[in-house]
Amino acid sequence: MPIQDDIIFSMEKNIKNVLFVAKELEKSNWQLKQQAAELSEAVRVKDLELKNLELKCQNLRFSQTIASSPEDVRRAKLEINRMVREIDKCIALLNR
Repeated sequence: MPIQDDIIFSMEKNIKNVLFVAKELEKSNWQLKQQAAELSEAVRVKDLELKNLELKCQNLRFSQTIASSPEDVRRAKLEINRMVREIDKCIALLNR
């Protein structure tokens, strides 16, 4: 009988160890899920920031293209004035 008692004691010990390890793994799994959720949220926030910065960069490039030099600004104003005069002529013709 003592051999059977040793075997039973050993099995009980192993079962307790397995249960302890299972509980520790469950805790670790929960912590990892929490960390993954936090990281996902951080990535989402950074993606939004990146999209906003890309939009600002695009707007800056566009504004620099329009007003890259004083000469370009002068030419753009002259072209706008020419178009306005042409529109005024068309309106005058329509009013006749």
